[in-house]
Amino acid sequence: MIDWLKNINKDYPDFWKDYLTKFETKPNKFVVLSTETSGLNPNKDVILSLGAFSVIDDSIVIKENFETVLLQYKFLQDNGLSNEFIIESKMTKMPEPDALEAFVNFIGNAVLVGHHINFDIEMLNASLERLDCGRLKNEALDVDVMYRKLTDINDKQFSLDDLCEIYKIPKSDRNSSSEDAYRIGLLFLKLKSRLGIK
Repeated sequence: MIDWLKNINKDYPDFWKDYLTKFETKPNKFVVLSTETSGLNPNKDVILSLGAFSVIDDSIVIKENFETVLLQYKFLQDNGLSNEFIIESKMTKMPEPDALEAFVNFIGNAVLVGHHINFDIEMLNASLERLDCGRLKNEALDVDVMYRKLTDINDKQFSLDDLCEIYKIPKSDRNSSSEDAYRIGLLFLKLKSRLGIK
């Protein structure tokens, strides 16, 4: 059977239906995001933490942020991994379904921005599929791609640390998805103005 036929009358969760209606208007903000994951395979790995900030009118809006640790005890236990990260973190802790619903409500129809953003989106989509939702519809921008477009470099990818060093953005001692999202936000603002993105 053709895939789209299966989804015609699909009964999505209410938060997902609400999310889909937000695309009737143009986005009025960017959301920079970063995920920490258990690995690099969206089919078998999970998101451990998620950090994001809104960017409105060329400013990172610190008070409009999203930061959570996802309670993935079952995944960690099934894979023989330590729960230490979850226990020690001072961030808000939420079960995956609650975290995804809150995150989808936070981003709305915003343009998503990240470093190697396609990976973050694939991880989010894999998590959303477990909740019987569709895939994210947001447009996305990648700071690595933006930098390579600006400098006309096509044969190399740059790590987040590489880009931060180039633009003199200091590295924090605190390694978290929110810290990375903030650094991505600073990079995005620099690249956005140089590329003339409104």
